[in-house]
Amino acid sequence: MHRSRGKLADGREIIYFDTAFADRGSADLRPLEPTAARSEVRRDPATGDWVTVAAHRQDRTYHPPADECPLCPSRDGRLSEIPADDYQVAVFQNRFPSLAPDAAAAHVPVGDGELRTDHPGTGRCEVVCFTADHDASFADLDEPRARLVLDAWTDRTAELSALPGVRQVYCFENRGAEIGVTLAHPHGQIYAFPFTTPRTRRALAAAEEHRARNGRNLFEDLLDAERAAGERVVLAGEHWTAFVPFAARWPYEVHLYPDRRVPDLTALTEPERAEFPRLYLELLRRFDRLFDGGPTPYVSAWHQAPLGRGAEFALHLELFTVRRTAGKLKYLAGVEAGMDAFVNDVAPEQAARRLREAGA
Repeated sequence: MHRSRGKLADGREIIYFDTAFADRGSADLRPLEPTAARSEVRRDPATGDWVTVAAHRQDRTYHPPADECPLCPSRDGRLSEIPADDYQVAVFQNRFPSLAPDAAAAHVPVGDGELRTDHPGTGRCEVVCFTADHDASFADLDEPRARLVLDAWTDRTAELSALPGVRQVYCFENRGAEIGVTLAHPHGQIYAFPFTTPRTRRALAAAEEHRARNGRNLFEDLLDAERAAGERVVLAGEHWTAFVPFAARWPYEVHLYPDRRVPDLTALTEPERAEFPRLYLELLRRFDRLFDGGPTPYVSAWHQAPLGRGAEFALHLELFTVRRTAGKLKYLAGVEAGMDAFVNDVAPEQAARRLREAGA
């Protein structure tokens, strides 16, 4: 992997990842003013969860036409967020970040104690462009390009984890207008959080309780149980296993675990990295074969251990779609949105069977 760095016109960083050396030294010629991220995090005293407030994001780019896509390369006199005229994988700081390194400069505290606690939204948000092809998707990548994306995720996890105040690094992709995606170009994002996210915090608490009761690791036991049962396993390689969880929340939801428990992407071995692209691409293609009527919308989320909390956690990827059948979406209604109590319309065993059949 070859990595090269540059600066955008407003001072944000851009990083190109290539399988071999490539000259990506084009300058950003846009007349951009430096941006100020007015981000803060506020603690909910009833749950302990941190909520990010980023009012400046109301002005972010929203469904531009294809010929004005900010994630395409800069070509034919049209300048975009990518100054180079071509790229393989490009990562840059988000122009409209939820969290930013300079958030403290614009922060005006409004909290006044235990019930109202707020801090600057210090962190970093990056955009990961998987390909220069506007009309492609991650599933269209070949295995070497998917491996390059994995290497970029790993590189950014290592570097962002070293930033002051960062507690957890989250790599993810939202795909499809049904998910709420506002830019059609194939891309994902990376958030470097100044706190441990609520879902991870609950998972760690469950792992600690499991250890106290049984003396074993929760995630290792979970993976062993699914591999032994087999009925919810969708794909299995030499180093990775993909399965529908026993208590899946979404109609079609798959968790992809390395068989060897590691805390984050940086701890994967070369054989584990080499096998990942084949299995992941196959999962994405099976999702696209589930329904008639176009590509399947999905969220793909890497769950990594917070800094200093890797002893009980297990790296894994969670992939799910909001589509429950052809032409019908799973909306978060009163019980899900109001109480975080999910009701699934598809039995996990049925979902696993359909995903296995989609590989035929």
